[in-house]
Amino acid sequence: MSEQKQEPTAEAKKKINRREFLMFAWLASLGFLTLNVGGMTYLFALPRFKEGEFGGVFTVGKVSELPPPGSPPVNYPKVRFWLSRTPEGVSALYKVCTHLGCLYNWNDQENKFICPCHGSQFQPDGTYIAGPAPRSLDQFKIQIVDSNSGDVLAESNEPGPVQLPDNPDAILRVDTGQRINGKPHG
Repeated sequence: MSEQKQEPTAEAKKKINRREFLMFAWLASLGFLTLNVGGMTYLFALPRFKEGEFGGVFTVGKVSELPPPGSPPVNYPKVRFWLSRTPEGVSALYKVCTHLGCLYNWNDQENKFICPCHGSQFQPDGTYIAGPAPRSLDQFKIQIVDSNSGDVLAESNEPGPVQLPDNPDAILRVDTGQRINGKPHG
């Protein structure tokens, strides 16, 4: 029995030439670049706000731990808001003036917020008093949640203070990712 060797076909013998090699290398590198850019774009587009950071939900604490009505607002610099408690309820005021974006401060002597840049003035609940600001202070959305069941007892969807429930163990949360624009004046 004689073994016959089969010769490779003409296509199998054909070696890849330089032009084809460079074209395959170019297409492969273009494919890798497209995958990398696409992957980075996808990862960049995902929200990365964590609880307790600006842009996420911040848990202030229990309703019983809040300062009494009429006390000076509490500054939360990490999450950029003032927590103001008035007889009408509680507000989480964004720390940026509605005029030109300056950072305003609480003035204990005058019992109001005053913007140091252009002199806009606001009441403890964020309502416009005087100055060049076009509207009252912006607020963040507040949710008051039952600590046992997780049910939402009260929440803010429009400007103004949120009335506190009778449950002293309810938890106050501020969503710094959802801003509510202040009411225009005039």
